[in-house]
Amino acid sequence: MGLVAFHRRLALQGPSKFWQWLIFTLLLPLGLIYGILGLIRVLFYRQGVLQINRASVPVVSVGNLAAGGTGKTPFVDALLKDCRERGIRVAVVSRGYGGAGVAGVAVVCDGEGPLLDPAVCGDEPYLLARRNPRALILVARKRALGVAWAVDRLGAELIILDDGFQHLGVARDLDIVLLDARAPFGNGWPLPAGLLREFPSGLGRADIFILTRTAEVLPSLDLPGPRLHARHRLSAEAVALDGGERRTLAALEGEKGVAFAGIADPEAFFAGLRSEGLELLQTLAFADHAGYGPEELRTIREAALGADYLITTEKDGVKLAGQSFAVPCYEVPLILEFVEEGGVDRVMEMLIEKGGNHGHLRRTP
Repeated sequence: MGLVAFHRRLALQGPSKFWQWLIFTLLLPLGLIYGILGLIRVLFYRQGVLQINRASVPVVSVGNLAAGGTGKTPFVDALLKDCRERGIRVAVVSRGYGGAGVAGVAVVCDGEGPLLDPAVCGDEPYLLARRNPRALILVARKRALGVAWAVDRLGAELIILDDGFQHLGVARDLDIVLLDARAPFGNGWPLPAGLLREFPSGLGRADIFILTRTAEVLPSLDLPGPRLHARHRLSAEAVALDGGERRTLAALEGEKGVAFAGIADPEAFFAGLRSEGLELLQTLAFADHAGYGPEELRTIREAALGADYLITTEKDGVKLAGQSFAVPCYEVPLILEFVEEGGVDRVMEMLIEKGGNHGHLRRTP
């Protein structure tokens, strides 16, 4: 088990052996300090010590309490598609984690498809741009600058603040928090002792909760707001990295594959493949937002020896464009489905009701 996988298991399940207890005990003070600093930061924003910037258009924040693994990208994708159906000119403003970083603001998509490489802008913004070529996607370290750019220069009518729950420098009309129903608070501790970005008391700022992976757990959480339930499933079809060959997952049964992923919860992806009947000779878990340099590619190519195919996530696939392997390499999209009928519509209606003057966001006839 790699270091990243070990930390995630420790953070989700807690320590079970003496040496794990020792490591956990050493991390506890750091987690406590991290959580307290987060509380102080929230207080500074509330007291006006730190500035909050308000946009001239509605802002929806989509974020997590824990670090990664909740299915935020598929949810933002679903929200984007709903906005497009309503005829809304929507922009996503992201931090661009995993990218090389940009100075100021970078436009990933101006409504005509992706403009930047995922190595520059990050895998998630690029993936959203590829899935939604008519949308506006921007990355900015200072989100307020990205929001202003989207509104003033690109004419955005609605802003989706990606991974924005802890980014309090931008005012929002609706705060959406995604929680993994299997372990919404992990072991209950902030980073690095756990996976939480802040203490659970911060959930009081949220307007609505999306409980994900509810196909696996029937959640009975006491949350300070309304909730919707969603499940994830793998697409029934795998697509070759070059965008050419397409094969159903069922067609891969009987062949031997190697799966790899550089996401927050790779084990969930591997389990999903196995549940579809795929036989995996080996699984490779890389760090979240892995860049796939020479070392990672060498590991994948060595693992492919004796396999019939390679298979990975769509988020990883966007970073492997132009790479060749001895066997076919496929990517599988992750799809989010709401348990309740019209889940995204309910989110949008809540925004309209909460904002009061956002009637232009209603679905066009």
